[in-house]
Amino acid sequence: MPPSMEIGVSVLVLAVVFVLIAVRQVGRFRLKIWQIMLGGAVAVLLTGQIGLQDAVQSIDIDVMLFLLGMFIVGVAMRESGFLYHAAHRLFRRAVSVDRLLLLLLFSFGMLSAVLMNDTVAIIGTPLVLHYARTLDVSPKMLLLALAFSVTIGSAMSPIGNPQNLLIAVGGGISAPFSSFLSALFVPTVVNLLLAFIVLRLFFRDEFDGRPMHLHEDGIEDPKLALLCLVSLIIIAVMITAKVAVAALRPDVEFPLTYIALAAAAPIVLLSPRRAEVVKKVDWPTLVFFAAMFVLMAAVWASGFFQSMLGGVDGLTSIPMILGVSVVLSQFISNVPFVALYIPLLQDAGAGSAEMIALAAGSTIAGNLLLLGAASNIIIVQNAEREGETLTFMEFARVGIPLTALNCLVYWLFLSL
Repeated sequence: MPPSMEIGVSVLVLAVVFVLIAVRQVGRFRLKIWQIMLGGAVAVLLTGQIGLQDAVQSIDIDVMLFLLGMFIVGVAMRESGFLYHAAHRLFRRAVSVDRLLLLLLFSFGMLSAVLMNDTVAIIGTPLVLHYARTLDVSPKMLLLALAFSVTIGSAMSPIGNPQNLLIAVGGGISAPFSSFLSALFVPTVVNLLLAFIVLRLFFRDEFDGRPMHLHEDGIEDPKLALLCLVSLIIIAVMITAKVAVAALRPDVEFPLTYIALAAAAPIVLLSPRRAEVVKKVDWPTLVFFAAMFVLMAAVWASGFFQSMLGGVDGLTSIPMILGVSVVLSQFISNVPFVALYIPLLQDAGAGSAEMIALAAGSTIAGNLLLLGAASNIIIVQNAEREGETLTFMEFARVGIPLTALNCLVYWLFLSL
């Protein structure tokens, strides 16, 4: 094995973290995902795989602030009753489990293309658990539906997830919004339908034909609900502005952080319940992300995966891009992976089609395993706060066959 391909301490730590997240049990101790990732970050720090200064600099403050802002909005929507009241207008047509599942998949999928998948994961988790309890439907099925929908739906937009944004900005794609939609809208619809079929097969006992009736939930705190409405209007206006800026002035930076912080501002500044809302933010998930940035930076510095990619032939073929994206995104996360792959594709003379394939592959990787997407972690950790969870194997048994079908669809459409 060449020196650059030697498995260093940071890669071994990553492997241990991966295994522990899969089993979540050490003796009598039940570990949480954030505790495992934090342990991995501490391990690479203590073993000198990354220095303290580099570790601090590796934490993406924009991502952390974005999540914090959206968490605040999500908590306020839930605590005020606005979330369930507004959702009733959309899901009141769900008179059966089939229709509920279809509405969840397509509504969350389309929303994630505009609001970014992590945002929809934050808002959607308490909602699907609410429906699971009130309608006596499997919470695991609805949590999986949420996870798959936000992953699949986000693929078709340059602002659907962070890696797509990175590709749109640095991948040399002209007119990214039209390019993404023209190439990925139809396969996205097909893949959402496949998600419905796969979930229906794995949870066939849930589809017993019983009628359902969604009762309308009232607003519990009208003042806080009004501030939530203001926050959503701010999000809509600023996302529209971001789309316009990206189309007209791609050289002008418009960080997503601005959108999240502006949306949270009315709640933090004007609500008398601000302290309660901030206290109920999912702080363990923020710890998870900070620790993940540190561990991934140490793995990145080892050069192991860079050397692995450098020795692979045919990196610019559509099947290779999809396959490599799905596999390696499980280990080094899809955003660092995309940052690594873009220059390799550019050096090989790849064009927009290959960059779109990279976006599709690195995004759909989130459906394979629990660690494949940040939105999965957000969903699971928010669910565990309410007494529900998805284990590594529960996710994988449905995600693996679905991802295989998703990749086949992308390969067929992108090869036309």
